[in-house]
Amino acid sequence: MALEVTKEMVVGSLIPILVYWVYSGLYTVFGQFFNNYRLHPKEDEDTKNLVSKGTVIRGVLSQQFLSTIIINLLHMATNSGTGASSGQSTSLVVITRQIVVALLVHDTYQYFVHRCLHQNKFLYKHVHSKHHRLIVNYAYGAFYNHPVEGFLLDVIGSPLAIYASGMSPLTSAVFSSFSIMKSVDDHCGFWIPWNPFQMLFTNNVAYHDVHHQLYGGKYNFAQPFFPFWDKILGTYMDYRVEKREGGGFQLRPIKESKD
Repeated sequence: MALEVTKEMVVGSLIPILVYWVYSGLYTVFGQFFNNYRLHPKEDEDTKNLVSKGTVIRGVLSQQFLSTIIINLLHMATNSGTGASSGQSTSLVVITRQIVVALLVHDTYQYFVHRCLHQNKFLYKHVHSKHHRLIVNYAYGAFYNHPVEGFLLDVIGSPLAIYASGMSPLTSAVFSSFSIMKSVDDHCGFWIPWNPFQMLFTNNVAYHDVHHQLYGGKYNFAQPFFPFWDKILGTYMDYRVEKREGGGFQLRPIKESKD
């Protein structure tokens, strides 16, 4: 069977990349004018992080390029764009059920893979520690990670949720774009009370920022939507968001790490 690149595959590859950079770009512009919403002082992005912003940008672009090639090769090999027929029912009930299934599968897969990347010392040292070079998060660093982690979380994770739910190509495109925006938002570094992502989800930018701090590295593994696995399995660290002297906000953990 000949491998063929289709228009749907090309568009499906470009949309997530475009969504990622447009949405993270909006936060970059936002940060030039609204420093009072930051969870960390702006200068901490350069002084506390262990990798330069130029390296992060190059790393994310490389990761997106590699992921796009792998995903399209998988699509060509299986002769399928999303694992669902474009002629599926557009019933609101069906679409709602598909989205719920995708959310649950996505969060479950991400939690256990993410936790494994932390608890396995070899995987953390050689794979996941790359992402944690960003102690002070910013939006376009959301997908800065090791290629192995990118493969596990991005190449396998989202398609797994889409296939399991049986989404149509249109629904899967919306779901993928929403997931990317949520991940970017979780790494944006701004606490914005009127932000829909931060209003509707308790697993938000503050929740994930705790995980990137030294005291929270063994907690708050859940991503990107709901914290239920952390709460069920005892890896949840509660926190308060407080006004920081000099402007902006800061996090104060309520449950201190015993390790």
